[in-house]
Amino acid sequence: MKFSPMVCALVLAGPAVAQELPHAFVGAKVLPISGAPIEDGVVVVQFGRIRAVGARGSVEVPAGAKVVDVKGKVLMPGLVDTHSHVGGGWGADGSAPIQPSVRMLDAVNCRDAGLQRAQAGGITTLNVMSGSGHLMSGQTIYLKNRDVATIEEQCYRFADGTPMGGMKMANGTNSQQEAPFPGTRGKSAALVREAFVAAQEYGRKVEAAAGDASKLPPRDLGHEALLELMNGKRIVHHHTHRHDDIVTVLRLSKEFGFRVVLHHVSEAWKVADEIVAAKVPCSLIVIDTPGGKLEAMDFDARSAAELEKRGAPELVGFHTDDWITDSRLFLRSGALAVRAGVTRETALAGLTLNAARMLDLGDRIGSLEPGKDADFLVLSGDPLSVYTHVEQTWVEGTKVFDLSKPEDRLWAEGGWGAGLARAGALCCVGEEVK
Repeated sequence: MKFSPMVCALVLAGPAVAQELPHAFVGAKVLPISGAPIEDGVVVVQFGRIRAVGARGSVEVPAGAKVVDVKGKVLMPGLVDTHSHVGGGWGADGSAPIQPSVRMLDAVNCRDAGLQRAQAGGITTLNVMSGSGHLMSGQTIYLKNRDVATIEEQCYRFADGTPMGGMKMANGTNSQQEAPFPGTRGKSAALVREAFVAAQEYGRKVEAAAGDASKLPPRDLGHEALLELMNGKRIVHHHTHRHDDIVTVLRLSKEFGFRVVLHHVSEAWKVADEIVAAKVPCSLIVIDTPGGKLEAMDFDARSAAELEKRGAPELVGFHTDDWITDSRLFLRSGALAVRAGVTRETALAGLTLNAARMLDLGDRIGSLEPGKDADFLVLSGDPLSVYTHVEQTWVEGTKVFDLSKPEDRLWAEGGWGAGLARAGALCCVGEEVK
């Protein structure tokens, strides 16, 4: 998905003007992701965007810039969580297994404490979605993780100005329930096919009407949402675990022409050839305590390595599924994948640039390059080390987390429910509640 820079600048403007004074972060080891690491690097940001990146001496620090000494630190792009449930939102209900008209835009609480936990973990962009108890539980929402008063100020936007997101789908045992939900895998796929075929027929009627209101079929928001999948505007984010369920998703994607990102994919290692042949990205969950459901019993952290071995490192991404993985520990997912055989380069890309591309945001975020959003982290050390802390999180050139502040340290290190709920008044958003 390509974006007009002008449209993006207008529709994603923050609640406050990004810093006019250029900031130069000097002395850190810079991990651009799109290129080789830079020792003793310089990153210049201004107006919420990255202005320059390079080694000291090769990058001009603008006159009058605020110079930030980050010697001995590591600076890398903000993390992109392709599958999160922070925000306290719920999507579809128990009335039907397929509800594509439901929007997480109408459900997420932008002042939920989970978003601040995510900031403490270095997550600057999230794909927030509803649960997996439905074959289709509604439209996800892509959020820029900054402190705002309303969800409209936090969401990314399509080029037409509408809130940006994908579509959450699921198969396997989660969606198998009592009627009207399916009771088998075969029935699950059949219901999905019926929904897409009905949407295709609706689309043909709309096209045949050629704008004549008297010939248009009654408006159907669900059909419209499915057409957005088939015309490529939205991406399907599909919960799936078992190898046969994974292949079913690939089959449906090919049949109806929708783009898809496979989520969780516990058994991706069993069908890695099929995934690579289909060129379908995988948003993997990497956990250190397997279990939770029968269809995940063959989970193996080497799935990322198996995709990379087949020459497809770009298909590797990771997510938290928060609370399954605490947002504050997201970097650990990449480290666990490295322990299972994937390279450092692919692991770090899976937390940033690859993940951004899974949301059609690769031209905006995910790497440190001139012109991209100034979303980045200052780390105490190697991002894949258990000893490393996220010291600062910056979103569009604005610091949203600082470990040196006691109130922010509480978000980073406190236990369940640590910290305070966000304030209920605009005047106090982003401030400590007394």
